[in-house]
Amino acid sequence: MDVINIKGTDDTPNVILDKASGQFEISGRSLPEDVNMFYEPILDWIDQYAEEPNDHTEFCFKLEYFNTASSKVILDILLKLEEIVESGKEVIVKWHYHEDEEDMLEAGEEYADIVEIPFDYVLYTD
Repeated sequence: MDVINIKGTDDTPNVILDKASGQFEISGRSLPEDVNMFYEPILDWIDQYAEEPNDHTEFCFKLEYFNTASSKVILDILLKLEEIVESGKEVIVKWHYHEDEEDMLEAGEEYADIVEIPFDYVLYTD
């Protein structure tokens, strides 16, 4: 599989999806002007990955901020990861949040209530 490595901007997140190294991360800010256009190749990649996933997938979200349109896509990503769990593989979501950003922690907790994937909350400080 090809590696997805997108350098983030003020409006789009950094994205690294690398099956070989086991690195799966979305970080930064997510408020792209066209959320579907930005995330479509990412969702397609995860669909392809789900056909033959690694035995263990650790997917990291290190988002500082995301808009409403991005929140729907994040749920889509989590639902795809849940399908990998249902196929018998191990998936864990590492949900990073800054100590000053209670909203981000709450967002992770809300997602964890929706999908059947273990969440690991990671507090980081500057």
